[in-house]
Amino acid sequence: MQEIHQIIVPVDFSQITAQLVDYSIYMAENLSATIHFVHVAEINQGHDMLLGDSVFGDIKEKIIADAEERMANLLEDNGERCKGCTGKVVIGDTVDAIIDHAKNKKADLIIISTHGTKGVEKILLGSVTERVIKKAPCPTLSFNPYK
Repeated sequence: MQEIHQIIVPVDFSQITAQLVDYSIYMAENLSATIHFVHVAEINQGHDMLLGDSVFGDIKEKIIADAEERMANLLEDNGERCKGCTGKVVIGDTVDAIIDHAKNKKADLIIISTHGTKGVEKILLGSVTERVIKKAPCPTLSFNPYK
């Protein structure tokens, strides 16, 4: 069985992020692994035509700056328990960016949360977790914060 040294944990800074972070740190401690948190800022490039380049550029910069601040706070708040943890904000399609990050870090495991979408919402929006599991280059553990 392959040992687990590198764990990718996608975070969206929603209300369940703290639970996912706690669980991931617990798993990393037990496996003596390093966590690499990743947040994907999915910025639709089509908005620049509607808003104008300068307005869209300002919005994009604000979104990225906000995400980077949140990531820095996440790392600082958990630094004592999560030695060696890293965090990165990337831009792109959420699923593809998570998969690319996992490949770049040579991940042995991805721990990703579910949001419990059901019915029409899941059909229309799809499930990021489901698509990551299908495309992942390594084993994936889905974390259900509602159980």
